[in-house]
Amino acid sequence: MQFDGILFFPVTPFGADGAVEVGVLREHLATSLAHAPGGVFPACGTGEFHALAQDEIDLVVRETVAAVDGRVPVVAAAGGALAQAIRSARSAADAGADALLLLPPQMVAGPQHGLIAYVEAVAEASPLPVIVYHRGTAQYTVPTMRRLAAHPKVVGFKDGVGDVALTQQIVRAVAEAGRDDFAFFNGLLTAELSQGAYRGIGVPLYSSAAFAMVPEVATAHYRAYVDGDEDRRLALLDGFYAPLVRLRDETPGFGVSLIKAGLRLGGLSVGGVRAPLADPTPEQEQRLAAILDAGRALL
Repeated sequence: MQFDGILFFPVTPFGADGAVEVGVLREHLATSLAHAPGGVFPACGTGEFHALAQDEIDLVVRETVAAVDGRVPVVAAAGGALAQAIRSARSAADAGADALLLLPPQMVAGPQHGLIAYVEAVAEASPLPVIVYHRGTAQYTVPTMRRLAAHPKVVGFKDGVGDVALTQQIVRAVAEAGRDDFAFFNGLLTAELSQGAYRGIGVPLYSSAAFAMVPEVATAHYRAYVDGDEDRRLALLDGFYAPLVRLRDETPGFGVSLIKAGLRLGGLSVGGVRAPLADPTPEQEQRLAAILDAGRALL
């Protein structure tokens, strides 16, 4: 599976009654798809997978598949309890998704052979290939990834831990296993800030929550990154991404909350986040608005 462009993680809009707002989701997808992302990951981390019921996940994935209409891969989330992950995997296949992003199990961290069994069970539960998400209760060792690389339906690795040395070893182990079809990408929060380092170890792709909020700025960074325009890339890092990260780090969960707030500031009624996440204060929203203005000014 090939990804040619920035990886888009849409938010899940909620209406005043708390339900998924389908019309707003369609508008959000259409606006962002106009900026040509390389793949779309609905109802994942930025889409509040942790807070959605299975029927809501199914709805978001179906709407995303319809909006994308085959232009780029659609990668749906699965994860949590094994039974839930299997159900999500099968539902994603029924909805027409192209692959799965396998999020960590709930609450417990088993041994590596248990983690292998978890991945293999989900991979066997549906026809979809699986990208594993390295974070939280699912942290993969080099021998584990060498074992999983032998499974033809395991096709990718997303790093959400930030251990560059370990990720480098995993990249090499997968290559030594003879896999040249594996997708590696940086899944750290606001990945743009660390992507220069990840590119150097053979991880060329990155997920961008910022793309969901301000696709024109995120796309400008991506173009500078791909074209090797370091002056422009660093200007965007210093003038937009670094201030955004400082604000993000003030409150747990702001990696999602700020994206929704930015969309609201832009006029899209995506609603707030579901508990236990929290929306920014009015003062924080004012600072976010200034950061967004500064980012657009750099274009």
